Amino acid sequence: MIQMTRLTSLFAAALLVAGCSATPADTARDPTPAATDTGAPLGEPRTVVKDLAVPWGIAFLPDGDALVTERDTARLLRVTAAGKVTEIGTVDGVRPDGEGGLLGVAISPVFTEDHYVFLYFTSAHDNRIVRYRYDRGLTEATVILDGIPKGSIHNGGRLAFGPDGYLYASTGETGNRALAQALGSLAGKILRMTVDGKPAPGNPFANVLWSYGHRNVQGMAWDPSGRMYASEFGSNSFDEINLVRKGGNYGWPEVEGVGDDPRFINPLITWSTDQASPSGMAYADGSLWVGALRGGKLWQVPLDSGGRADTPVARFDGRYGRIRAVAVARDGSLWFGTSNKDGRGSPTADDDRIFTVTP
Repeated sequence: MIQMTRLTSLFAAALLVAGCSATPADTARDPTPAATDTGAPLGEPRTVVKDLAVPWGIAFLPDGDALVTERDTARLLRVTAAGKVTEIGTVDGVRPDGEGGLLGVAISPVFTEDHYVFLYFTSAHDNRIVRYRYDRGLTEATVILDGIPKGSIHNGGRLAFGPDGYLYASTGETGNRALAQALGSLAGKILRMTVDGKPAPGNPFANVLWSYGHRNVQGMAWDPSGRMYASEFGSNSFDEINLVRKGGNYGWPEVEGVGDDPRFINPLITWSTDQASPSGMAYADGSLWVGALRGGKLWQVPLDSGGRADTPVARFDGRYGRIRAVAVARDGSLWFGTSNKDGRGSPTADDDRIFTVTP
């Protein structure tokens, strides 16, 4: 079992750029302060819907409507771009606890053929991924993967289909740091699987594990070249965005932020934890867009053609409180949701809300 201490924070909002090698030479350049609202102007966000309770995941159906999960109520909602909300139902078996509850949602890339919707949630005994058939309601509940360790903190929970057509899931180490390095545990990992929960072809360890050494991955996204990125909560010093590689070890709990250990892959960028707590993430218009919970902003991280990050830009800093869910709609617009009712925010009369903006 391994334990670590964090690296000492150097700057309040730092950009640390690293390549893809896991060698000591793959270290960051000097930290660069992040920009605040100095990028190309964005339009004013429009409120899609208000009066929600901790919207955690957003995924879009082929017709453009969104499925939205509420963590603590276990409700699954259907939301139109015009703001009409339909409650599909309360998901059976969800047992909200701390950071656990009804978390990620993903829609089959061939939904018009199979009508599959996938949910990640905390049950009485574990975290699990359940597949449903969705038409007018949820039917044919099928547990495709269970036994993911649960805790009051660090449950992971993000679901997304990659460009390869396989389902990816993020898990947290539940506060038990050693689980992130344990290849016999599903905790502290990114998982890759078929729609039946079986290991996807080409997985590095002949099981559902794709990468490991993660503390608590909260967002996943792919750029047009198929490169995968993950946002991850740090502990006391550095939050991270990682460029995810097959079989990669991202260092927790031995390393937080950039290290000089050839066993581990350095993050693409880091922030001090007061500036981020990065959650949901999406790729749009040449940038990663990352919701910041503690930081209370939407981070824009421009990427070049090689997948390297430029200086992040803080959007809507302090305007909406904690931002958690981020997704790109079918029309290319960006949706992001607040999380001010999660017990750590200061909700307004309209919270929680989902906004849309054109990137």
